[in-house]
Amino acid sequence: MADIRTPPFLEFDRPRPTGNVLVTLKELSSDDQLRVLERGAHRAGLAGVTARIVDSAEVGTVDLRHIEEPVLLRDYGIGLMPRAQRSEYSAGQLANLLREEENVVTARPEFYMFPIEAPVSDTPERTWGIAATGAEESRFTGKGIRIAILDTGIDLGHPDFQGRDITTRSFIAGESVEDAQGHGTHCAGTAAGPRAQGDRPRYGVAPDAELHVGKVLSNAGSGTEIDILAGMAWAVEAGCEVISMSLGRSVRVGEEPTIEYERIARRALDAGSLIVAAAGNDSSREFGMIAPVGEPANAPSILAVAAVDALGAVARFSCGGINPGGGEVDLAAPGVDVLSSVPRPRLYRALSGTSMACPHVAGLAALWAESDPALRGRALWKALVDHARSLDAPVRDVGAGFAWAPGTRAAAGV
Repeated sequence: MADIRTPPFLEFDRPRPTGNVLVTLKELSSDDQLRVLERGAHRAGLAGVTARIVDSAEVGTVDLRHIEEPVLLRDYGIGLMPRAQRSEYSAGQLANLLREEENVVTARPEFYMFPIEAPVSDTPERTWGIAATGAEESRFTGKGIRIAILDTGIDLGHPDFQGRDITTRSFIAGESVEDAQGHGTHCAGTAAGPRAQGDRPRYGVAPDAELHVGKVLSNAGSGTEIDILAGMAWAVEAGCEVISMSLGRSVRVGEEPTIEYERIARRALDAGSLIVAAAGNDSSREFGMIAPVGEPANAPSILAVAAVDALGAVARFSCGGINPGGGEVDLAAPGVDVLSSVPRPRLYRALSGTSMACPHVAGLAALWAESDPALRGRALWKALVDHARSLDAPVRDVGAGFAWAPGTRAAAGV
């Protein structure tokens, strides 16, 4: 059995703190929540500071990395407390101080988050995942279903997305939704790229789905947690049935999930939205080291996706369900040598990673949602898990198994 001790590189691959503090508040009125944040700011020596509410859509119009006053994400009870230069407290000390407030559930330093980077492959000329998941055989195409891709944005000028009605929002101050990094365009293509045309193979699982693209990671490849939380809230409020997040940070063995992502994910399920996230690429299975599922995929109400190759073997980098309390893997999907779209001028590239597996499941979720209007939120999660194909691998590594499309002989049990 593989050793599940923490790989040494995880000690050095920790996300950088932003210097701000995330505060999760009890279910109070917005006015009362604002007063809690203001009391915390005043106790930290920031006299005269007034807290304010921001809507999810407002994030991106102001740079929350450099704010001087506390802000509250409307309707979610999640606040951001800046560590202003004139405060005598560090971010860690400020978090400890805030936790002493009666109506604070938890407070912790905010971290930068990153796309789950993937190694490049130049070998495939077609994406095998479309056939392997049954999407090629399925009569469903995701028509009428909204998929949100929260990532580095999208190349709106890519020829495969020309004429497509794509809803976009940038949560990165000073940057448009255009993708200068490439990761987001690849994930959007896998989830909902077009049908085959000419000599171009089909690489999108749900080609007729409606794309909502939220840029929550910058052109430099990083984003703050408040940007990502706001993007999640925006996608839920937009009525997206599926929300795909191929991003995150490493966690340590035994580290518990944080409450902020779980709070929004539960609200999403209640609203009929399913959030799917990449499990992480931190393992080195060839050396017997399996890393735990990263954040935010480790939230109990977010469906965590591992990566497998074309033979159904677990990818060497794919994280495992080591931590309890939500840190389990729920499904596996194609994540090795996946061909999809990338920004111009290259247009197409094959990448590997749980980042590539995640949008496969997001696309499949759209197919299932189209197949039955009752499959929303928790019911959609159950359909994906119940119809997964078994794999010759531990549940720890692949969860319920290989995600599969509706409207196929295999999905019908034939």
